[in-house]
This record gives sequence, C-alpha cells and structure tokens, in this order.
Amino acid sequence: MTLYSATMHKRFAAQSVFADLLRVRGSSSRRSSLARLFGLSPLGADSMSWYLGAEGEIVVGSFLAKLPPDWTVFHAVPADSTRSETDHLVIGPGGIFTITSKNHAVDIRVGRNTLQVDSQPVSYLQNAEAEAERVTNLVRERMPLVAPVQPVLVFVDPGLLTIEAKPVQVKVLNALDLCPWLIRLHPVLTAGEVQEVADLLDSPQVWRALPDSTPEAVQERFTELDVRLRSAGRRWLTWAVIAAIAAIAAGFGVLQLITAATAAG
Repeated sequence: MTLYSATMHKRFAAQSVFADLLRVRGSSSRRSSLARLFGLSPLGADSMSWYLGAEGEIVVGSFLAKLPPDWTVFHAVPADSTRSETDHLVIGPGGIFTITSKNHAVDIRVGRNTLQVDSQPVSYLQNAEAEAERVTNLVRERMPLVAPVQPVLVFVDPGLLTIEAKPVQVKVLNALDLCPWLIRLHPVLTAGEVQEVADLLDSPQVWRALPDSTPEAVQERFTELDVRLRSAGRRWLTWAVIAAIAAIAAGFGVLQLITAATAAG
C-alpha cells in the first residue's frame, strides 16, 4: 500500500465507492453483444447498490461544495486501519462533523435509537456514532480540548423522511437541508481553530495508507462506466417503447379481425 495523495483534499466524493464498484464489476462477466444491443445493464444486482451509494455521495458532495469559504470539506476519508471510511468530513465555525450519505427512494422512519428503511431496521445510527467517535479520538490525540465530532446522517431524495423522535447523538436530515442547517449553527470554533483542525486532517499521515491508484484514474474509469450505464438505460427504454407499440398494434389487429368476423357472421 502506498500514499498517492499529497493531501486529503485531492480525494473526491464517492472515490472509495467508485473503487470498490469497479473492483466488484471487474470480477464479473462482461455483457454479450446481444445484451448490449437490448440495453442490459452493465451492472449486476450486487453492483447496483454500490452505484446508488456513489450517486448519493456525489449529490451530498455537490451540496457541501456550496458552503461558505470558512468551511472545509473532505471526502471519502479513511477512518482507521480497516476499510471503514467516512463519506464526508466537514470542519467549520459550527464544529466538526462526520456526514454519512444514504440514497434510498423509500420511506425512512427515525426513532430515538432506531431507524427503519422501507420498514426494515438498519444500524445507520450506531454506525454514524462509531464514525464520529473514531474521528473524535483521532483529533483529540493531537488537540485534546477540541469539541466532540458530531455525527450527521443525510438522506438523498427519500420517499418520506419521518422523524418520530430525535436520536440522542446523530442529526438526521434530508440532504437538501444539510448546508442551511450547518450554516445556522452557533459558532464553537474560531477561524484559527478551524484552520488548525483542517490542516491536521488534511495530512494523509493522520489516516491509514490509501489504495495505490490515483483519484484521476478511478474517476475516469467510473465516468466510462456511468456513460455505458446511461446508454444501456436509453436502449432498454427504446426497446420497451417499441415493445409497447408492437403490443398495441397487435391488439388493434386482433380487434379488427374480431370485428370483421362478427360483421361477417
């Protein structure tokens, strides 16, 4: 393993998800010519969740890019010596935040200690708390008096986000509300403290070793895959429309035959 990035700033939203998706897809069989013709997705069922996750991180990253200049944002941050990572790490006047992005177009129900996605319980709250705790411990090794890191969980285009009770530690938001919420927070860090924390967390030496591939190479390969996926979607839609027209035409032809037979009788 080698360090390829001079600073964490070089990492982009969903970089790690891109790399994992490309790795998973690389081990799967390629589409046949016929499959490409009819618009079969280049992603298997096991890869689509990675793709949707990447889309969610990209959307949240685009929102965070609009924060005022006194805020610093890092993406795809390795949290420890395992493969665990933080989607987005934000430092600003309002404090330090680990932000987890989720992309679910279904109903989300949030309780004090529970969270359900489409009526299924998930451990998102507990995972978000663990991420924030890891980063808090890491920062406090070098800056003991810094405030705890705040875990934030954001949902991109949820079907319905219902917060029945506010979680104890984790802030849960619709992605659209993230930046307005951050900006409204009461300042707890001075400009100097924000810069000190940002400088600390910008160093790759603070984190685990990163994969031996450049961000540009990962992004280029994902862009190629994204183009193929969207092209497949258009082909599939075209064939679906053709099939629908053919079915209507066949039905109309059958109706004419029945009408003719009835008139003849």
